[in-house]
Amino acid sequence: MPVRVRYAPSPTGHLHIAGARTALFDYLLARKSGGQFVIRFEDTDQARHLESGIRSQLDGLRWLGIEWDESVDIGGPYAPYRQTERLDLYRTFTERLLKQGDVYPCYCTESELEEEYKAQEARGETPHYSGKCRHLTEGEKQRFAAEGRVPCYRFRVPEGETISFDDHVRGTVEFESDGIADFVIVRPDGIPTYNYAAVIDDLTMKISHVIRGEEHLSNTPRQLLIYRALGADAPEFAHASLILNRDRKKMSKRDESIVQFVQQYQELGYLPEAVLNFVALLGWSPRSEEEIYSKDELIEQFGLDRLSKSPAIFDTEKLNWMSNHYMKNAEPQKVVELAIPHLQKAGLIPEQLDSSGKQWVAELVQLYQEQLTYAAEIVQLTPTFFREQVEFEEDAAAMLKEDYAPAVLGSFQRHLSEVEAEHPSAEEIKGLLKKVQNETGYKGKQLFMTVRAALTGQLHGRDLNETLHLLGKNKMAARLQAVLS
Repeated sequence: MPVRVRYAPSPTGHLHIAGARTALFDYLLARKSGGQFVIRFEDTDQARHLESGIRSQLDGLRWLGIEWDESVDIGGPYAPYRQTERLDLYRTFTERLLKQGDVYPCYCTESELEEEYKAQEARGETPHYSGKCRHLTEGEKQRFAAEGRVPCYRFRVPEGETISFDDHVRGTVEFESDGIADFVIVRPDGIPTYNYAAVIDDLTMKISHVIRGEEHLSNTPRQLLIYRALGADAPEFAHASLILNRDRKKMSKRDESIVQFVQQYQELGYLPEAVLNFVALLGWSPRSEEEIYSKDELIEQFGLDRLSKSPAIFDTEKLNWMSNHYMKNAEPQKVVELAIPHLQKAGLIPEQLDSSGKQWVAELVQLYQEQLTYAAEIVQLTPTFFREQVEFEEDAAAMLKEDYAPAVLGSFQRHLSEVEAEHPSAEEIKGLLKKVQNETGYKGKQLFMTVRAALTGQLHGRDLNETLHLLGKNKMAARLQAVLS
């Protein structure tokens, strides 16, 4: 059977990291095996459904570089790819299961079920459906219908059976059917539940492998029972480990220590290949000891046998280390293009840049490229280039009180005044500093750190010559005058 995998999100918002991981594992398996990757949408929860959620999910995957073979945007042989457009198909299967006796109508109201669950809890039992509508006569069904009750439909779970399956991650997994109450497959409004619709969709779309999170493990026995009732083979399952935060607690959407949505990484100016690389290693380990992998290398190495049972730890420090590696090695112009919107949003540069402005910004970003984890950091790394007045760090202020500081800065001021260009080149700056050294006799830290302290407020930073070139003559002159006066 050819490999066909699917990612089936609910379109309720942006693409979460956990969803991105599932989609990525699907994609890697499909590409490794020459199979197909399908995206369909479980949009039956109309209360939470956002039409923009479909576009957001697809945009997030597209940004990561994950391509698909079938979905709502490009169609495919098993369309439609939205559950709300497949309701007639589910009804057909429900009628079949009703005729077989595997499914029955349940007329219990919400209040009746609630009372039943409370009574069970009072007896120390786990709340569960008792099966009270399992054996209704036709007369009882007609009486309930006459009362205006609209039934849901429940699957008749067999008693005293062990339901087992082989999972690519967890090996042989077993559940006892007696621990599974008759479960709803179709709600009173005719909308199928997750477990039912997923089975019908996977079956009719010929899905061969289902990769999903460990939290879905308890759904599997219910789905296997539906497959069996339909006389169909189930796909192969792989339940990937949970993703935990650094405190080894399950990630919550309210956990502010982690950026959790792919679009947030895009907005911050991360490189997509860095996020893709990081996500791939959340619960999957390659055969080599390397950490950095291109998409093609991930495809070549991927296999379900390397998925881990142990929880994956979302380590933001590791992500940022990885992201910095990609930033350092990225095409400089690409980094510049990512950084410019952040400088504009902060009000540091104009919306429209002339050619000299573009050149200055490009040189600024490239000066800091090696330090960047993501493009938005350019704002917090470069404040000294945009301030009117220098903000001095304590050690820089102390250095400016040294006996030699006035001589060094006075000499630099005099030689700077002889420069004609507003932005003297790094080579010209180097020549200026050499003149100061020859004139004053001061060199090394006494020369370079004093000049840096006066002009940037810091003792350490990026290449001094490039930094002063970007500051420009007028800004340097004003800052020197402020310090010397």
